[in-house]
Amino acid sequence: MLNGFASGCIYGLVALGFVLIYKATEMVNFAQGDLLMLGAFVAFTTIAMLGLPYWLGFALAVLFMAGFGYLLDVVILRPIIGQPQFAVVMLTIGLGFVFRSGAGMIWGTEILAFDTPFSGSVSRFAGLVVADVNLAIIVGTAILCAALFAFFRFTRLGVAMQASSQNQLAAYYMGIPVRTVFSLIWGISAGVAAVAGVLLAPVALIETSMGFIGLKAFAAAVLGGFGSIPGAVIGGLIIGVIEQFSGIYFAEGFKDVAAYVVLLVVLVVYPQGLLGQIGRKRV
Repeated sequence: MLNGFASGCIYGLVALGFVLIYKATEMVNFAQGDLLMLGAFVAFTTIAMLGLPYWLGFALAVLFMAGFGYLLDVVILRPIIGQPQFAVVMLTIGLGFVFRSGAGMIWGTEILAFDTPFSGSVSRFAGLVVADVNLAIIVGTAILCAALFAFFRFTRLGVAMQASSQNQLAAYYMGIPVRTVFSLIWGISAGVAAVAGVLLAPVALIETSMGFIGLKAFAAAVLGGFGSIPGAVIGGLIIGVIEQFSGIYFAEGFKDVAAYVVLLVVLVVYPQGLLGQIGRKRV
């Protein structure tokens, strides 16, 4: 169960990036998992190659990826606003290929790793042995979700982001710089993906294909309700737990496809997701 929660937290963080961008811009960023991968590689650079302390390297990696996400929207994504959704989907898929190829050229294709304060240690609770890396993922996810909740609820910028996601035209008339807000949301989404990548690195190690975890996170976002921020985290936790138990009670190979089976079932039975809302528009 705890291993499932740890995996689910990673899925939830990546799904959170999907939802943040979709709520604000109605774009689906299929390169979200690859931003996680880039964040892990940048953390490897700051921690293992430059020799910076873990927490400082962690923070710099998140800040770098947040700036990268901001520029990604300004330079590449903003010019295609107004184009069909299919164009956006194909662009983000193409960006994922570019990110993976670029990471391979810069860092190589071998598996990399870096030391963390949690590597190789365990904690014991009433006879239960838990790896500290899994506890770090669970606690880190909880802290990040609480910080995001406080940001969107109690800060002027967070409220402006909510307003922009709900009604772009009204937010613009109220003096909110909508385009800048959208770029900031892309930056936050990339920063969240970087956090997930750094937390995942001690468990899954760092390689160019680790970004494919975004496909399972997409299933988590759909399960929770694609427009719901809490639903993204809840969906991720459910997917993570289902994966762990399906590997025990079913064939081992079923663990790898459990997320996609859940995705298909949700799309057929309850397409709006657990916490999603059905949107209605008057024509």
